[in-house]
Amino acid sequence: MLITPNWSAPATIRATMTTRAGGVSAPPYDSMNLGYSTADDRANVDENERRIATALGVETPNIRWVHQVHGNVVHHAESLPANAPLGSTAIQGDAIVCRTPGVVCGVKVADCLPVLFAADDGSVVAAAHAGWRGLAGGVLENTAAACNIAPARLIAWLGPCIGPTMFEVGTDVRDAFCDQNRDAESAFVAKATAGKFWCDLPKLAAQRLNRMGVTRVHQSGLCTMSDSAQFFSHRRDAITGRMAAFVWIDRSE
Repeated sequence: MLITPNWSAPATIRATMTTRAGGVSAPPYDSMNLGYSTADDRANVDENERRIATALGVETPNIRWVHQVHGNVVHHAESLPANAPLGSTAIQGDAIVCRTPGVVCGVKVADCLPVLFAADDGSVVAAAHAGWRGLAGGVLENTAAACNIAPARLIAWLGPCIGPTMFEVGTDVRDAFCDQNRDAESAFVAKATAGKFWCDLPKLAAQRLNRMGVTRVHQSGLCTMSDSAQFFSHRRDAITGRMAAFVWIDRSE
């Protein structure tokens, strides 16, 4: 039900990501669907979130969410209400930063890249939702800046997302990155079909993190699209559920 990040964050930091297992939702949302924006029964998603909160050892009101829009806006968890509206009425954004122990930053994904941050002194954490639009738009740069600490002090984890041999894109996506930095060309492999490429989303994220000075970057290496037993995938199934990645400072430490 839960994946523990393979990163070097300090002992005071807690982080995890859900899989699709362990919930109550029926197909095609089976079973740990955490997406309130889906057509799943709201009661199922509520129960799934309750189960996850119990597994994490936190209260559901302490989990902070935003309505993700593939942008680059970052919010501080302390400014988000504990019982914020969910779905399209929620506060829009794609990343959350927090310095308060016990308050959990959460982002939801189903192929997009979840990126978790932690300062090496345990003073700040962040979670970002990085689809290609948000990534090209600077969501990781904005998240690192909002942490208000030297980038070299940050540790990042790139969670499961659509893999580099599954994410087919067109020239518009390639140009969005390569027009900013030619190094991005190495993250795209041309297909036999003209104007189509395989895109390595984690590599693009790692490049951008490295350029801003975040060099301790850990990757899960897991592909959501190719592993239907563990993960939801929007590109594979279209109508599907959502996983979530969480990070927080443990108040008990």
